[in-house]
Amino acid sequence: MPPGLKDVAARAGVSIKTVSNVVNGYTHVSADTRARVQEAIDALGYIPNAAARQLRTRRSGVIALAVPELQSPYFAEMAGLIVQAAERRSWTVLIDQTDGQAERERNLVAGLRRHAIDGLIFSPLALAGEELSRGGDTPMVLLGERVWHGPADHVAIDNTEAAADATRHLCGLGRRSVAAIGAQDFASAVTAHQRLAGYRAAIEEAGLAWDPLLVARVERFHRADGAAAMAALLQRPRRPDAVFCFNDLLALGAIRTLLEQGVRVPEDVAVIGFDDIEDGRFSTPTLSTVAPDTARIARLAVDLLAERLGDGPAASDAPREVRVAHRLVVRESTAG
Repeated sequence: MPPGLKDVAARAGVSIKTVSNVVNGYTHVSADTRARVQEAIDALGYIPNAAARQLRTRRSGVIALAVPELQSPYFAEMAGLIVQAAERRSWTVLIDQTDGQAERERNLVAGLRRHAIDGLIFSPLALAGEELSRGGDTPMVLLGERVWHGPADHVAIDNTEAAADATRHLCGLGRRSVAAIGAQDFASAVTAHQRLAGYRAAIEEAGLAWDPLLVARVERFHRADGAAAMAALLQRPRRPDAVFCFNDLLALGAIRTLLEQGVRVPEDVAVIGFDDIEDGRFSTPTLSTVAPDTARIARLAVDLLAERLGDGPAASDAPREVRVAHRLVVRESTAG
């Protein structure tokens, strides 16, 4: 007979209930007890009976994660971190890509079914407010800047202040013609709007004149957009001596254009990005950036969802807003 909960409990010297709590990822188990139970599970080769657990708990053990695009290193890294956090609770994660399209996001929320997934972690770009409430009673945690004080628990950084910190860093280097790459005009581009607001606030705080010609608009936050925007900035009458890019991909594209045109980074133009993706740590020069605490965002998203599912401390009825810290990472593209 394969080993069961009783065998694991006997080997670890704990109750069957404690083994069940560890297997189901409940948080109210001490680290030492969890380690003893896990050691017994590994030694005995115990495999939880997923079907039995689903019948007992009325849960599938499956959650969904929906992000705008997986080709973005930031969202790819976030997905990996959420999968790791979910694995600690023995959850499986289904991942969907919405491309930020309203219809796809609407279909995702409207199509939620309690028997298919236990909950959803969602980074919306197009939907807000009432439309996000159409998932019925399926628990949901929201990520990103699109929705504040919405219908579900929400985890995000202070985007405006983070952008201001990046711009202050450039101004603090003595740069006086600080450009921005990443502005967008469409209404759903909340991330771009907030980062532009932070940039402008820091420019005015430094006593510099606001110059719309130093703001480059982009269609998407991709490398090619950053490269094209940097080329356009270099053609304008007022040439920048520093650039704040609204994400790291834009910054990497901008650096490529600068180097191709013989402009030194950071001697002639300092460049800073946003997201702290791995590519920026290995670029030439290495990229200064704003680093959100993505690992904490992922852990909090999973923990909040678990609490809504009754796997942790009782959650309040009201949706919770959780702000996560960010930090400035200074590398060669600004510091030399």
